[in-house]
Amino acid sequence: MNRKTFSVIKSELKDYVASPATYVFIIIFLMVSGFFTFMIGNFFKAGEASLDAFFMWHPWLYLFLIPALGMHMWAEERRQGTVEWLFTMPISLFQCVIGKFIAAWLLIVAALTLTFPIIITVAYLGTPDYGAIFCGYIGSILLAGAYLAITSFTSTLTRSQVVSFIVSVVICLFLIFSGWPPVTDMLVNWAPNQLVELVAYCSVMPHFSSMQRGVIDSRDIIYYLSVMAVFLFGTALILKNHRA
Repeated sequence: MNRKTFSVIKSELKDYVASPATYVFIIIFLMVSGFFTFMIGNFFKAGEASLDAFFMWHPWLYLFLIPALGMHMWAEERRQGTVEWLFTMPISLFQCVIGKFIAAWLLIVAALTLTFPIIITVAYLGTPDYGAIFCGYIGSILLAGAYLAITSFTSTLTRSQVVSFIVSVVICLFLIFSGWPPVTDMLVNWAPNQLVELVAYCSVMPHFSSMQRGVIDSRDIIYYLSVMAVFLFGTALILKNHRA
C-alpha cells in the first residue's frame, strides 16, 4: 500500500466523518446488535460468560447493514458522472478501488469496536474465554470485509443505489445458504460431489462459526481474503470497461 492509496483512504474517511449517514449507520448497528444480543439471543438466560449470542447474528445483521453502507461507493460516482473524473487523476484504478474499500472497512471496524461494553458486561458476569472473543471479532471483521467487497462490486453495475443494495443482499444471502443442508441435499441428486463440496465451501457460515468458537484456521482466512480479492478485482475490471 503506497502513499496514493493512503490519500484515497484519508479522503474517503473525511467524507464519512462529515456525513450524518455515517453516525446513523453506527447508531443503528449498535442498537440492533444490542437488541439481538440481549433480547432475541437471551444473553442473560443462557447463563454463560460468552459472546455467542452476540456473534451469531452478525451474518444476518451485516446482510442488510453492509450493503446499505456500501451501495453508494460507485453507484453514486456513476450517477454523478465523477467516475470519469477519477480516471483523470494520477492514481491507478486499483489503488482507488482499494482505498475506497479500506476506508469503508475501517468505518465498520470502528463501529464494531464501539461494542466493547458487551465485553465488559461478560467480564463482569463471569470469566469469559478472551481468546474465543478475539477470534470472534476477527471473524466478524473478515465477514464484514467480504460483504463489503461484494457491495463494492455490485455498486459498479448500476447507477441506482437501491439496485446495488438488492443485488448485494442476494449475493450475500447466497453465500449464507450455499452450505445449508437443504441446498446441498438438493444438489446431491444431480450434481457431482466436487460441485457440491465447492458450493458448501462457498458458504460463509462454517468459516465464521469456526472463528466464533475460537479457532483461527488458515483455510478460513484464505476463504475471506479470496472473496474480497475476487470481488475487488471484479470491481476494478468493470470500472476499467467503463473507462474504455
